[in-house]
Amino acid sequence: MKTNTIIAFLLIILAIGAVATPAQQNLKPVIQMAILLDTSNSMDGLIHQAKSQLWKIVNEFIEAKKNGKKPDLEVALYEYGNNRLSSESGHIRRVLPLTNDLDKVSQELFALTTNGGNEFCGQVIDKATRDLAWSTSSDDLKVIFIAGNEPFTQGTVDYHQSVKAAISKGVVVNTIHCGTEQQGIDGKWKDGALLADGSYLFIDHDKASISIEAPQDKQLAELGERLNKTYIAYGVQGKAGLLNQHEQDKNARSASVNNAANRAIFKSAAQYNSAAWDLVDAIDKGTVKMSSINEKDLPESMQKMNRAEQKTYIDGKRAERNRIQAEISKLNNERKVYIAAKMKEQAGAETDTLDSAMVKTIQSIMVKKSFQSGQ
Repeated sequence: MKTNTIIAFLLIILAIGAVATPAQQNLKPVIQMAILLDTSNSMDGLIHQAKSQLWKIVNEFIEAKKNGKKPDLEVALYEYGNNRLSSESGHIRRVLPLTNDLDKVSQELFALTTNGGNEFCGQVIDKATRDLAWSTSSDDLKVIFIAGNEPFTQGTVDYHQSVKAAISKGVVVNTIHCGTEQQGIDGKWKDGALLADGSYLFIDHDKASISIEAPQDKQLAELGERLNKTYIAYGVQGKAGLLNQHEQDKNARSASVNNAANRAIFKSAAQYNSAAWDLVDAIDKGTVKMSSINEKDLPESMQKMNRAEQKTYIDGKRAERNRIQAEISKLNNERKVYIAAKMKEQAGAETDTLDSAMVKTIQSIMVKKSFQSGQ
């Protein structure tokens, strides 16, 4: 009898351990991407491609799901090989840590400038691997993209060690050589990628990307700007966040209507996170409760309202945002059909540019990590 009781007790313990806790069940998958850009003199074309195609690249993630859940997206940015940067740092600067504020990523990309320097690939990979707050879960997607044109072997940090350290954390390193395939192979860019389970890519950094303008682009760009009116700036970051949102719309438009449309599509996605400064997002994500917010942190117009009126106002902004997002989603579906048909017509004309290289690789990595892309 005593033995049976012990066995029953052990079975109960095992059953409890086998059941995921509510926190585990609700844990969202994470996609983390660090972009390491060579900003030496010859890389103006590379930086231009990054600026003009950021929204196209990150749009690859917006329909991704894993176990039925949409992932959070975090992007980090480093520059290296620029003489304006300290030689003690290896001419390397962490521009941004991993962040879900993609407006900030766009802002910093547009602020990058080039200057001659020493390009230490092994060292910048080592810094990104050590310094960034990488997820410890093997289920999450963690990736580095490093782009440049000088030999991968330069500097005092051996690239063999740095890429192996990255993959030991589950961080896949993909190398993008700005030049010919053979030059990249000779410069060990391919070797660096293979050591970290990544892809070796080579691009013409001075070439213009294929940009198919769709009939929906202009309306999508306009809807993206209309979305801005549904945001309620609050707290110390409110005004700056709202201003930067407008500024990055301008930066996107300066590249092309096509790019502005891509930005509008991302702004309507779950991964566009403005909870740090937008009251609607903050309430929806549970980072703020209206019952505890300081009245002084609200816009002046809302300070004159009572709590019921404030709630009605916020609900109205949310409803309007949802309507615009639904319009964007519908137009985006039509746009994808149009672009797919045009791409079919231009089969074989795809350019060897940054966006093309990164999109292909992202699609491949998502499949390997069991993410469903929805594309």
